[in-house]
Amino acid sequence: MPFAAALSEHPSPPEAVGEVVGSVLDRLGPAPDLAVLFLSPAVAGAAEDIAATVRATLAPGALVGATASTVIGGPREVEEGPAVALWAASGVGPTRTVRLEGDLVDGGMRVRGVPAGEARGGPRTMVLLSDPYSIPLEGLLGGLAQDLPELTVVGGVASGARGPGGNRLVVDGEVHDDGAVGLLLPPGVASTPLVSQGCRPVGEPMIVTGVDGPVLLELAGRPALDRLVEVGRALGDAERSIFETGAQVGIVVDEGRPTFSTGDFLIRSIVGVDPDRRGVAIGDHVEVGTTVQFHVRDADSADEELVRLLAQAGPDATGAGDQGALVFTCNGRGTRFFGVPDHDAEMVSELVGPAVGGMACAGEVGPIGGRSHMHGFTASVLLLRDRP
Repeated sequence: MPFAAALSEHPSPPEAVGEVVGSVLDRLGPAPDLAVLFLSPAVAGAAEDIAATVRATLAPGALVGATASTVIGGPREVEEGPAVALWAASGVGPTRTVRLEGDLVDGGMRVRGVPAGEARGGPRTMVLLSDPYSIPLEGLLGGLAQDLPELTVVGGVASGARGPGGNRLVVDGEVHDDGAVGLLLPPGVASTPLVSQGCRPVGEPMIVTGVDGPVLLELAGRPALDRLVEVGRALGDAERSIFETGAQVGIVVDEGRPTFSTGDFLIRSIVGVDPDRRGVAIGDHVEVGTTVQFHVRDADSADEELVRLLAQAGPDATGAGDQGALVFTCNGRGTRFFGVPDHDAEMVSELVGPAVGGMACAGEVGPIGGRSHMHGFTASVLLLRDRP
């Protein structure tokens, strides 16, 4: 299962696509099983021509792609200017492309486009690319989880536009500006999903004792806002400053664990407070009895967690001869978060090698606690290995 990735910053889209296709052909030859395109906003207008060229010259069995504010190829993250990245894999086996659309129904969303009979043949992985303006991703993931509980979804939300109709999603010979597209990988592909949420817990875990929709009203019998202030005051000066601007709430995903640490929580942002009720609003709904803990997000925590997860993934115990990775990092990370360019791409490339492709997203998708969720400020990575 050899992998290849290529990146071009040539300002001319025909030249750029020629460079990346030529590089992948040199590595894999023609007709790989699948390919994924990542296009910067500067070349989004040429998406149809770029996709057509890839299909005509590389002839992948399956092709998807998306536009993004930052394009990743190898150890590079191109945050500005024109960029085309192409990632491909051979030896995976027949890979199904899907064009996903959703219909809102009572209690959730009915997802159209997934070959359910095929996807129910045991654990499978889907690479998902979606548009933020035309389909609610949380509803889409909820519908997939209900219909296909064994399906692991990894991917991200296109970030190449600031309004509806501006993004481009590629699926084989078609280019769309709405909905979602994906790759349904064959059964048995050696893949490992990683989700680095970039947070560390502070204070102590607390039981939710009062809630109203997305507003936490009481934690361990006291007003949630009072608990938030209490935790912040107990921190040191430097950590308190970070907490005041980046406090998060972690929701325990496995209540059966005796203790909780980094990675045991689904992280949700604090989106506001309710001073009258002393409540804290978060970007999710939780039930009374759920365990939560406040978290702090900063560059050091994000770096440490990604390094730890990559180290745990480690070399394949069977002696992988080739590796590749798709990286879906938040568009709020990058240079402005870490203070240096290329952070996430470099970290993954140190483990995998040059076959790394991806994009910065307006929301990342990956599994926490056995179910795929939408995240923010994360690095969601799909590692794939060739097992001789």
